[in-house]
Amino acid sequence: MAMKLGKVALERALSKMGLASRSQTRKWILDGKLKVNGKIIKDPFYLVVPEKDKFVLDGLLLKRSSWQAVMLYKPKSVVTTRCDEKSRATVFDLLPEEFKHLHAVGRLDMATTGLLLLTNDTRLSAYLTDPVNAILRTYVVVVEGKVTHEKLQKAILGVWDEGEFLKPAKITLRKASNKKSHLIVELTEGKNREIRRLFKSLGHEVTRLKRIAFGCLKLGEMQPGQFRSLTPEEINSLTHL
Repeated sequence: MAMKLGKVALERALSKMGLASRSQTRKWILDGKLKVNGKIIKDPFYLVVPEKDKFVLDGLLLKRSSWQAVMLYKPKSVVTTRCDEKSRATVFDLLPEEFKHLHAVGRLDMATTGLLLLTNDTRLSAYLTDPVNAILRTYVVVVEGKVTHEKLQKAILGVWDEGEFLKPAKITLRKASNKKSHLIVELTEGKNREIRRLFKSLGHEVTRLKRIAFGCLKLGEMQPGQFRSLTPEEINSLTHL
């Protein structure tokens, strides 16, 4: 399914393109300084398609800021937030200055490790996190105790927890002993702490949780704390453009 190019309000469009804040864009619009496809527009809520329409400010063509996307191997005990009130290390502490303005595509909790995407493209992150698009996230999971066939079937069918229905796209039991069980779990939604809640409801505490793939992107041989920029080809494959 391709990422659709939807219409957004003009005052929001330039913000999405990384060109100006919404308040700055609104001022340009109300002052009659902004043209869309050759026409002066004074309505901040005029609908446009940021990827297709042409924006000119005082005779100068506005171009979308350079697109960026990064894949990071998030270590344990690092939070997925820009600033932390408890002064804990964040994923942004692992990135150089040129990537600190990016935002995370979804979150991994502090104890969860693995593949985290960051980008400056809000439309891309919205597409990747929308359950309608069913982008698979794959996790290696270790839980306390033996996951029996009966409990595995319950997990596959889904469980209710705190008013939410938790149902993975796929679960594979790799090995199990009385001490612990190893599984591969695939999700298409990003409900809060979904895997931990799923197994806790079945009587198993998650002791290790690592995301190893996001769509077609795989963690591979990356080490904790390492990151790399994604290529346009990788994003095209991820979004089926």
